[in-house]
Amino acid sequence: MKKKTDPRHLKRQKLMRQLFSWGFSRSNKTPAEIREIVSRLKKIDRLISQAAPDRPIAQINKIDLAILRLATFELIIKKETPLKVVIDEAVELGKEYGSDSSPAFVNGVLGKIVKII
Repeated sequence: MKKKTDPRHLKRQKLMRQLFSWGFSRSNKTPAEIREIVSRLKKIDRLISQAAPDRPIAQINKIDLAILRLATFELIIKKETPLKVVIDEAVELGKEYGSDSSPAFVNGVLGKIVKII
């Protein structure tokens, strides 16, 4: 991430916020922007669970989970962005929105996912 005003970063922020909100409501009205991610959550969550076996999905901080779901989607399904960029962006989102431990947790989980895939 070069600047916080980078359009790609702003788009990821928006998607992460929508995933975060969706995680609480899980309504039938899934925003169009995250529909593809939500439709593949079983596969995404399975990978996150494999990469963080000591933290069940239900126990992962909701912000961290939204960041991990977005980044995992980009890594395994979208595959348009280099791995390092996806991970760097996810860590930056963790710094912006998560707790003090979020950046390290997100980085560690995504690092393990990269090894799995």
